[in-house]
Amino acid sequence: MEKKEMIYEGKAKKVYRTEDPYELIVDYKDDATAFNGQKKGQIAGKGAVNNTMSNIMFGILEEKGVPTHLVKQISERETLVRAVDILPLEVIIRNVSAGSFAKRYGVEEGILFDEPTFEFSYKNDDLGDPLMVESHALALKLATKEDIEVIRKYALTVNEEMKKFFLEANLRLIDFKLEFGRDRETGKIILADEISPDTCRLWDVDTGEKMDKDRFRRDLGNLEETYRAVLERVKEKA
Repeated sequence: MEKKEMIYEGKAKKVYRTEDPYELIVDYKDDATAFNGQKKGQIAGKGAVNNTMSNIMFGILEEKGVPTHLVKQISERETLVRAVDILPLEVIIRNVSAGSFAKRYGVEEGILFDEPTFEFSYKNDDLGDPLMVESHALALKLATKEDIEVIRKYALTVNEEMKKFFLEANLRLIDFKLEFGRDRETGKIILADEISPDTCRLWDVDTGEKMDKDRFRRDLGNLEETYRAVLERVKEKA
């Protein structure tokens, strides 16, 4: 598949056209950002780790009935994907209190929830990706009721399957972010973006060590080693 002109560059990825209007090439970068782009840096090898791990996880989720944009990995950092129009709603699932949830409500990190929480944030960097309730998303026509029902069903399935998988890799799935898009060819809602230490909070089961982008956010060090260690655990259990 020939890579043509770049059509988008975000914080973590570049996206290129191909000769097929319904397929794109995603190129993962080593750039790291936090706090809505206020903190910037690089994590050597991050692009390759996130690309490979995302594709492993997408493959697992496809088998569990969650459609994704994955077509095939074509290099260490590049993947051929279905072309989608991303819905401007980030979906956040939380199993344990951490990060912005703990800060927002003034609670400690590490509280295990009886049931996972389900949040939307409005995908808008200029506004700081604010939290959004379902009725606001409907009022602004960011998604339909049917879209939201599909997204909720898929997101909760993703959570259950990933919790089990990561536990086998001796990792606790604390919380994570998902993005969904509308397949440009079929019009169906499918899972897109990535699943990686950038988008998931993962804590070591035995030590509680943070094995994700919080190491960058909080200057905990060992960034490259941690990302590679997560990928190795994922590859071992896949």
